[in-house]
Amino acid sequence: MHAGHDAIPPLRVVPVSRIAAGGEDEPAFLIDRLWAVQAVGLIGGAPKCGKSWLALEMALSVASGRPCLGVFAPRQTGNVLLYAAEDAPPQVRLRLAGLAQARGVDFSSLAVHVILEPQLRLDLPQDRQRLENTLAELQPRLLILDPFVRLHRIDENSAAEVSALLADLRSLQRRFAVAIILVHHTRKANGEVSGPALRGSSDLHAWGDSNLYLRRHGENLVLSMEHRASRPGEPLTLRLADAAGPPRLERVDPQESPKTPDLSVQVLALLCNRGRPVTQEAIREALQVRNQRLTEILTDLRDTRRVIHGPGGWSLPAPPAR
Repeated sequence: MHAGHDAIPPLRVVPVSRIAAGGEDEPAFLIDRLWAVQAVGLIGGAPKCGKSWLALEMALSVASGRPCLGVFAPRQTGNVLLYAAEDAPPQVRLRLAGLAQARGVDFSSLAVHVILEPQLRLDLPQDRQRLENTLAELQPRLLILDPFVRLHRIDENSAAEVSALLADLRSLQRRFAVAIILVHHTRKANGEVSGPALRGSSDLHAWGDSNLYLRRHGENLVLSMEHRASRPGEPLTLRLADAAGPPRLERVDPQESPKTPDLSVQVLALLCNRGRPVTQEAIREALQVRNQRLTEILTDLRDTRRVIHGPGGWSLPAPPAR
């Protein structure tokens, strides 16, 4: 028994002063201000809010050297490995070809490699080994897995199951010096989007070195960032544009971005247009606002007698009789 223990080598250790220092010219970011070099993390947001478009923009940037979104310069370039579980390969090709055209990139030489397997399960040892073998062969700078929910059959609310899967991905990141992006949904479509709003275990948020969040703001999207080792940049307003070219995400000039009307005005306009009582849930869904904030607005409007609440919901008071 004791001899067996002696045959097991100890952990590798080294005095901290002997660890090779990173050079001052080594980049802190893979994509400037957007994604740290060799970082793992998530692009989070509600369904249909541009997460996959943002992931493709980042893939194009790292593969081509062109600024992501026309704003964020890549600090390192190389191969990108992409698995798009919810999009057929021809659709992925069409989107990337359009983005390449919009960014002035030669699509025929674009170093984005698409995994064609109909299923990739990170909770299955054989699939993990196949992914590892692919990383060893391709040596990509960036791995994008979209979306997380299609990559496993574990309980996303189980910290033990989620942390084990994420630990395997972290191991791949360290072994192959590759940045990893998971595209993931938030719990709710409304309100502010941040780490605690991500669906499933809180380990998902804690795992990320860089995390990006997209939320709708009227007709636009707001991109916010967080990094484990750097200060986040200011939020960026984007829109999915298709005028004068193929679909792509574009930055919205703050001076051009229309101001969203006051929430009280939006509520009154909605009730006026409906012309009948509307439930609070229906108002919340129509205006894409947090329930707590809407409750505060409705209470204020009721107290100032600008709306009334009845059995059917909220409505405008009847005009005074002449």
